[in-house]
Amino acid sequence: MEKYIFYVLAVIMIVFAFASVTSRKMLRSVIYLLFVLCGIAGLYFLIDYNFLAAIQLTVYAGGIIVLIIFSVLLVHHIEMELEVAKRFKQILTGLACLAGLGVFLYTIYNHDFNVIENSKTTTTAEIGSKLLSYEAGGFILPFEVISILLLAAMVGAIIIAKGKKLESRSKVLEEGSEKE
Repeated sequence: MEKYIFYVLAVIMIVFAFASVTSRKMLRSVIYLLFVLCGIAGLYFLIDYNFLAAIQLTVYAGGIIVLIIFSVLLVHHIEMELEVAKRFKQILTGLACLAGLGVFLYTIYNHDFNVIENSKTTTTAEIGSKLLSYEAGGFILPFEVISILLLAAMVGAIIIAKGKKLESRSKVLEEGSEKE
């Protein structure tokens, strides 16, 4: 049964990933990406990585998609149509994707995946204590630095988006005053 669930999730992810990169409507492309990210979370649930699946749903499928939608609303009209890339760029991107796929498959097939018997699994409590630890090997400082970096990126994006709108408004006002 798990094999069939995997194949269904894989087909869903492939179809929506293709739809995401080929859609010319920005909002539709983001929604298709949401389905791909939910499919990845489904794979995590399938292999019993519940914590990682929950993080995938909350951070990526929740937070990142909302951030992308808000940035689209701030910068462009929601029904904006994306430009079609030139044929050369499409071919170059396809070749880069095939090269990445080749590196990925080479790594997967040449890595020795040894299953360790009686290995201790990491609990959610251990992950949480490590994330919030100030001691050596703790991740509280990188966590805080990344949060400040993301905040600065959001503020910068808002300033850039508002700057373009203010410039276009000032040009319209200048053109109106010149006509008078």
